Amino acid sequence: MKCTRNLVLALALGQLIAVFLAGTAVTSGLLTDRGVAIPTAQSFLNYVLLCVVYTSILACRSGESSLLGILKERWWKYMLIGFVDVEANYLIVKAYHYTTVTSVQLLDCFTIPTVLALSWLFLKVRYRWTHIGGVIFCLAGIGTLVLADVLSKNNAGSGTAENQLLGDALVISGALLYGVSNVAEEAVVRNFDRVEFLGMLGMFGSIINGVQFVLFERREVSDVDFNLNTVLLLLGFAVCLFAVYSIFPIAIQLSSAAAVNLSLLSADFYAVLLGLFLFKYKFHILYFFSIALIIVGIILYNLKPPESQIEQIYDKIPESGDLQSSNGTETPTREPEVETPKLGTCFDIEPVVIENKRTDARTPSCRTS
Repeated sequence: MKCTRNLVLALALGQLIAVFLAGTAVTSGLLTDRGVAIPTAQSFLNYVLLCVVYTSILACRSGESSLLGILKERWWKYMLIGFVDVEANYLIVKAYHYTTVTSVQLLDCFTIPTVLALSWLFLKVRYRWTHIGGVIFCLAGIGTLVLADVLSKNNAGSGTAENQLLGDALVISGALLYGVSNVAEEAVVRNFDRVEFLGMLGMFGSIINGVQFVLFERREVSDVDFNLNTVLLLLGFAVCLFAVYSIFPIAIQLSSAAAVNLSLLSADFYAVLLGLFLFKYKFHILYFFSIALIIVGIILYNLKPPESQIEQIYDKIPESGDLQSSNGTETPTREPEVETPKLGTCFDIEPVVIENKRTDARTPSCRTS
């Protein structure tokens, strides 16, 4: 019953994240229509919100889990994660200036195999055929959605291939960085807590993102007409992205980074629904087939949680009461100290048992780690 409840909750949270992700795509598209092209600065408010909310919580803590305690132990690791996350958002948005929307839709799916490979390598996750089948269904769903876009011509005029090779390379690079950020987030969330991850990401992300847009986007920012509508769209984008970042680690705790990334593929479908009203997109029946394939793939992947090697090791450890001497009497044993298994990552800790962007490619937008 608990497993079923967690599965339903994980699926619901995944779709909620996808809805907010579609919101970032829509607001970003409306900003683009107004001539606002500041991808780095556009994400700055999100990192500031993370810093204000979660870093403040860390500052109120005491001991090793406090802000100072975390900075003393592993500040440089969070600085690297913050850099990866900021650059992943930047690369994907920048790619729209060089390649087609269809290419971005297809190539940013590289996040999923990246997460699967890194989870297998560092988190010691082992997959079953049901998991592979779920991934195949989800990728087939996104392929169907791209086909629907081509047939309905909803992407016509939304992107040109000025330098497709460079643009495709930017998309793949951004997708790989997303995968690194997602797996690092899962490691931190399962070994420490989500507040620590979001607080440190907010602090270092604000610094890195702020320095980057001051150095490279000062002219673009100064040229923006910050009228009421533009400010509201920027705030809407920041709030949606903040919601994505805040809910993402909760969904990871109930499932995994790979499962959540599969759920994010449905963000394109929700963006299409919004686009029917805002951008006058044409509806195509294949959109329903695409979301059906994605949902089936997500359910199939989550039916049986992926196993880890560390889980098998712990299952073979006998209880102290099961140890008996040769004469049939129970052998006294010292009660073993129980330690929470940790994930084997760059945080120098052992692996843990794992119990259990995507954006609308029609318009430039950022997505979570």
